Amino acid sequence: MQTTSRLTTIGFDADDTLWHNERFYRLTEDRFAGLLAEHAEPGDIKARLLEAEKRNLRIYGFGIKGFTLSMIETAIEITHERVPGGIIAQILAVGRDMLAHPVDTLPHARETLEALAGGFRLVLITKGDLFDQERKLAASGLGELFDAVEIVSDKTVETYTRIFTRHGDGPARSMMVGNSVKSDILPAIAAGAWAVHVPHDLTWEYEHAHPPEANANYRRIEDLGGLLAIVSELAD
Repeated sequence: MQTTSRLTTIGFDADDTLWHNERFYRLTEDRFAGLLAEHAEPGDIKARLLEAEKRNLRIYGFGIKGFTLSMIETAIEITHERVPGGIIAQILAVGRDMLAHPVDTLPHARETLEALAGGFRLVLITKGDLFDQERKLAASGLGELFDAVEIVSDKTVETYTRIFTRHGDGPARSMMVGNSVKSDILPAIAAGAWAVHVPHDLTWEYEHAHPPEANANYRRIEDLGGLLAIVSELAD
């Protein structure tokens, strides 16, 4: 597949676009709710945890370490500062378990990247903890297919403008592929790039947003197997 004067650079999100991630958070939320079952209902515990996560994003950023700290904070709040040390220890243990979870790539991830590599500049654009994202990329076996890797604190218009200018020919000749409308689609389009939404069955509530269906730069596919047709369309 050869590049043309239109599309030259393709950015890919990592978590829940190339490999599963959110399901490990959901399982941990269930374990966390079980630890505090004597103090509140599961729904209330999860809702308060979500609020703590949102509140702490600007301090801890995205990723498992910030999530673990938010669990501890929530446990302290729910128990009115009487949370047993044993529960804190178990929260830290489940956080460590998450940092060691296996990497399970999503359907068509490898073959799609292999088909595009060499013909386009491929850039992994992901947010979260540096060490954890590097671990998952190495474990996925996909790292060699990317021309560049950008692990960022957040995904904004400025983020995409900077990355697509640094590693490509600017946003107008670039595409972002990801599962989050809020992080992967809206800011990429606002920067002037194309954006392809690949929905995942599980998406963190914070990442929910209405897709820009009327925007000419927006596309949606059911899985990564549909990406090559869109790339061919935009590269013609």
